[in-house]
Amino acid sequence: MATAGPTPEVSETARPSRPAADNASDPPPASTGGLGWRLVGGVKSLRPHQWVKNLFVLAPVFFAKDIFKQELLVRAFGAFGVFCLLASAVYTINDLVDMEADRAHPVKRFRPIASGRVPVPAARVMAAGLLVLAFAGAFYGPLTFAAVVVAYFLQNVAYSFKLKKIAYLDVMLISTGFVLRVVAGGFATGIHVSWYLLACTALLALFLGFGKRRHELAQAAHNAAKQRTALQAYTPGALTAALAVTGVATVVTYVAYTLDANTRAVFKSDWLWLTTPSVLFGGIRFVQLVAGRPKGESPTQEMLRDVPFVLNLVIWVIVVLAIVYRLRPSE
Repeated sequence: MATAGPTPEVSETARPSRPAADNASDPPPASTGGLGWRLVGGVKSLRPHQWVKNLFVLAPVFFAKDIFKQELLVRAFGAFGVFCLLASAVYTINDLVDMEADRAHPVKRFRPIASGRVPVPAARVMAAGLLVLAFAGAFYGPLTFAAVVVAYFLQNVAYSFKLKKIAYLDVMLISTGFVLRVVAGGFATGIHVSWYLLACTALLALFLGFGKRRHELAQAAHNAAKQRTALQAYTPGALTAALAVTGVATVVTYVAYTLDANTRAVFKSDWLWLTTPSVLFGGIRFVQLVAGRPKGESPTQEMLRDVPFVLNLVIWVIVVLAIVYRLRPSE
């Protein structure tokens, strides 16, 4: 599902070797730092903080009450690892494609590739190596899982080179990436994925995607089109409306899932609806983070650094475990 460098790079403007450009449209000069500093830049290009999105790969095993089955856990985390490698490869390719546009961004111009910290040839080798490892891992598993991995990669390549320039279609593709993660997790573990899980994932991903565009629009100010072509077709009002519609749809679908007779029969509980307040709070808090005064480069950074959001997520996980698993393996 895919659909996403870290903020610490911004602080590097204080380095003597990397003075900030006088104009936001001017790329920062390449650093004369040593090999170790460049290697750290290479790691940052992988954007490991974005790997949290790949937790959707684990959703099927989690909601199938199978997190205590070792064999399935190994398969699920293997699939998670494949998507982390693939996502990092895609991010590297995307940064190579967007290098010039990133140099016009007040924050993204400090990404390792855009700033010259990671040389273009090295970035290409890194992307190729990640792809080899990801596909090797994918084809080690079920063929259906490998097929979804290939589809996810091709979709992201099409997105990076062309389709991300088309407003609204770009967000739909982000949503598709999340759905593919869930489907891949099901194929990797042999677990049937319910349509409720797919529907909730698709709606939530649309909600997050529109939030990402709202976040970028708030950062872009008067330079939106130069930083991302699709942004010129978005307006704060339209994105706010899209967030409201997809947010409400996500919560309603989630509530319907918790009250569904089959769900209650599978989990042997009528109380899963008690997790709804956490879902509602998480959505509201996300809107506050992306529609306010963005501090991080991406909504993911904003969420992971926001104590109320993270605390709410932890509470949701604990309540789900308590209701679904009763903190012990299912019989």
